[in-house]
Amino acid sequence: MITACGKSENANDSGTNKTGELELSYADQFSADFYEGGYTHIHVENGADYVLVPEGAEDNNLGINDAVMIHEPLKDIYLAATSAMDLFVQLESLDRIGSCSTTAGDYSIEEASKMIDSGAIRYVGKYSAPDYETIINTKCNLAIESTMITHSPEVKEEIEKLGIPVFVERSSYESSPLGRLEWIKLYGLLLGRENEAKVFFDKEAEKIEAISKTLESAVDSDKKKLSVAFFYVSANGYVNVRKPGDYVSTMITMAGGEYCLSSLVDETDNALSTMNINWEKFYAGAKDADIIIYNSTTTGEIFSIQDLLDKNELFSDFKAVKDGEVYCTNTDMFQKSSGIADVIVDFYRVINKQDEDKLSFMVKLK
Repeated sequence: MITACGKSENANDSGTNKTGELELSYADQFSADFYEGGYTHIHVENGADYVLVPEGAEDNNLGINDAVMIHEPLKDIYLAATSAMDLFVQLESLDRIGSCSTTAGDYSIEEASKMIDSGAIRYVGKYSAPDYETIINTKCNLAIESTMITHSPEVKEEIEKLGIPVFVERSSYESSPLGRLEWIKLYGLLLGRENEAKVFFDKEAEKIEAISKTLESAVDSDKKKLSVAFFYVSANGYVNVRKPGDYVSTMITMAGGEYCLSSLVDETDNALSTMNINWEKFYAGAKDADIIIYNSTTTGEIFSIQDLLDKNELFSDFKAVKDGEVYCTNTDMFQKSSGIADVIVDFYRVINKQDEDKLSFMVKLK
């Protein structure tokens, strides 16, 4: 529609018409709008705006004064958002990364580890103290940071002074597990792999929809939901648990279980999804849990129930230990961010005692 002054209602202050938007079903921490000429406006919920500029096109802020210009094609990306690496793997775009802030030894993603080892992706130091000269030498035209960069704002400022746009992603702030996974569509946009991203996401979402339908058709008001504890024991003796409502406890609920520590009150007032609690509080909340799952991603795997008892002999009082319902995750559960749907499937299989021999990210301990 054209207004009286001759400007389309879909046009922004720059006079460029909006032609559509990226379809999102779960993610609420970003949005993307498409404009004439192939421009894309990406808005992230921390207040940041970016314009993806087509190759060979002139800069156009689309009427957004503070928008950061990101120029296609993106290559030699500096990737400091560790969780995004697996999404690059799924989009077959590891060759678009020039440097990163995680060592080969710290990645459990084999494809990424090999490329870092070979030098195809250059390790340039921790995100809080990168080697700027090496980043420049890789001809980097985009830095992708996690929100951890807010603890080192001077690094972001220095990278921007070098003329490199910095994109700060917020997938970890998604309340929905599938919202986290849907960020693959954002990376699909940046890498020109939109169709591949959509196909991948739709396939993964179908796995969860199948579980939801199964649970809905098997509703039994007399059947008690099994309670699940998810935790690890820290070196200082505290127990690290998920906060109620975080995405792991949400996955447990989606799989038909009940998070046993859902009544915990978060007194830390921070954005972390985990919290440390003392042993007494954990014992009170998890002693009668039907299933306990040890999170190995920080302190390493345990391989038997005895390994758990070695951490604290009081675990022998736990119902799940007595019943033999003890599991451990593998160490790459969180690095393989594209596997969120398979993690929920694992929770479903553990909670519903189905196909436990097919678990992808967990193993039952003896």
